[in-house]
Parts: sequence; structure tokens; C-alpha cells
Amino acid sequence: MKKEHIIHFKVIHKDSVQLLRGLIFLEENQKPTLNDFQQCLIDCGHDVRIENKDQAIFRANKPGEQYWIQVLREHDSNTRDLNVENLAKSFMKNEPTA
Repeated sequence: MKKEHIIHFKVIHKDSVQLLRGLIFLEENQKPTLNDFQQCLIDCGHDVRIENKDQAIFRANKPGEQYWIQVLREHDSNTRDLNVENLAKSFMKNEPTA
């Protein structure tokens, strides 16, 4: 069964930094990969490519756009955001019960 994982990332522009979140769905006990992070960022509207694998830094891929995104792997994942959880549940299909 797939489980949702919230990823935290910061978008770094020349003059500002934004802390944002994304949602990915993985099989239980599966750890997210760089490709999972990249797909999440693309789904969030960022056309990015991997710039630094060790630090999970992505760079804007569109000509004329200059910003970086760093996925915060060590973010405190024990902090639950009930608003995000409720929003995620509203997008999930209800599975029929047996």
C-alpha cells in the first residue's frame, strides 16, 4: 500500500529563499530517491535538473530562470501538519472495504 511522504525543500533565488513542501507517494518502508524528489518538484511546477546529488540540489532548467532548490532530507519528519494530512486525504481515492 502506498503511503504519503511530505518533503521539505527551499527555493533559492538571488534575492530570496522560500521554504516549501511537496507530497510524494511511496510503498511502505521505501525511501525516496533523487528521482522521486525531482518528479515531486516537477509536479509542483518546477522544471529542474539535478545539480548536486550529495546535497540534493536541483537547478532550474528553463532558459532565463536562475534559481536552485535544495531538498531538506534531515527535516524534522516527526512534526505532523494536520492541514496537509487532511488535504492529502481529500485527494486520495476511497478504497472499497471487504
